[in-house]
Amino acid sequence: MLVGAFLLNLQTPEGITDAGYRVLVMSIVATILFVTEPIPLPAVALLIMVGQVLLLGTNSNDVAKSIMSDSVLFIMGSLMLAVAIVKQNLDKRIAFFIVKLTGTKTSHICVGISVISGLMASVVGEHTVAAMMLPVALTLIKLTNDDPKQVSQLAAALLFSIAYGCAVASISTPSGGARNAIMIGFWHDFFYDASKPETYKYLVDYVSWILYCFPMFLMQLVVTSFILNRSFTPEYKNLNRSIVKLRIQLAEQGRMGVGDWSTIAIFCTTLYGWIMYSDTIGLGTIALMGSLAFLVLGLVKWEDINTNVNWGVILLYGAAISLGIQMKDTGAATWLANDLINLLSTVGADSGPSLWLAVSVLTTVVTNTMSNGAAVAMLGPVTLNMSVVVGESPLLMGYITAISSSFAYLTVVGTPACTIVYSSGYLKASDFLRVGWKMVISSTTLLMLFAYFYWPLLGL
Repeated sequence: MLVGAFLLNLQTPEGITDAGYRVLVMSIVATILFVTEPIPLPAVALLIMVGQVLLLGTNSNDVAKSIMSDSVLFIMGSLMLAVAIVKQNLDKRIAFFIVKLTGTKTSHICVGISVISGLMASVVGEHTVAAMMLPVALTLIKLTNDDPKQVSQLAAALLFSIAYGCAVASISTPSGGARNAIMIGFWHDFFYDASKPETYKYLVDYVSWILYCFPMFLMQLVVTSFILNRSFTPEYKNLNRSIVKLRIQLAEQGRMGVGDWSTIAIFCTTLYGWIMYSDTIGLGTIALMGSLAFLVLGLVKWEDINTNVNWGVILLYGAAISLGIQMKDTGAATWLANDLINLLSTVGADSGPSLWLAVSVLTTVVTNTMSNGAAVAMLGPVTLNMSVVVGESPLLMGYITAISSSFAYLTVVGTPACTIVYSSGYLKASDFLRVGWKMVISSTTLLMLFAYFYWPLLGL
């Protein structure tokens, strides 16, 4: 706050309006608060809302309208779905299902966990899947050996298979992460004009996103499994004994009930709706319909959703999107984009692949210090305006920004999945650096290859 007060008392820089400078100061203060967390993050959202009214003179009704959009409804609905799915306690069945597919060899189980975690995280969000899959991994670990010191390498291999499987999957579909919905919202708000057919391409739907990003996710899964296999040497090469114990526990639990099958049916129906109807009724409406189905059928109580959904996160993303719109409308994003372009031009990185790499590296650094959604909310308006300034495709720059925000492999707080697996007590913070740098290099390389060779085939 002191930084903000100091900056506001400085003279407005040349080339930017007073309103634009105030928005820029608000963004700097918000970024500092995101990183240091001296106050709860939802409180930062409230500061952003109040700041728009007091510092910019924006009508409070206009601020409220900019906060609530289909993207925010989508995030809210996804979090509600997550709570409903986790409440069904399908962890042991998922573990046994994975083993039936992969066999009992440890390395194969790790690959299976990465694949299953990734496929699920591509639809319902990494935090949901990590919460569901953590008991799966812990079940296998504890059934193998109760002493953490005797299974440290096994635990690391299994837990990172969850965390990184979820992380690489989070970019594959719009529902994989909030940052995807935020970028879709920016494309719509910044570039779409209903009276101009040439701007319809900025209405990115579920299937369009999948065409661009899902193949990269599949490639990343292969690379992730290879890196984890090379980085850890599990103490147990085969988990036969654990699987026998798991089979006994499942026998005692009995067959799948009506609630289990209903959960699967709602999940599949929601996924079908996202794929087929997101471009007509919106991702958010479909997510809310899925959540409503769980409530109507009595599979989850409202008290469960009210208690377990992080409503502050919804508020935070809404405020971040609203601030991003102000960055564009006041010209702050364009001014900052021009300055960054001038800086990059001094090292020859102001266009083409060199610019793509610079944007990816910048986003990766930022996303390892704050949530990926916040990183996209802060950087999205800047990188999209950079694309306009240098003549790059806003779609290409948007995809690079959104995808790079998933490269938060280096820190415990980088992604919700990393935080969740770290909470198990089996991992050290240094483990993330040990493996994370390899993941960052491989993911960045893959992204550049896709941007240069694959996306042009789709017309980008």
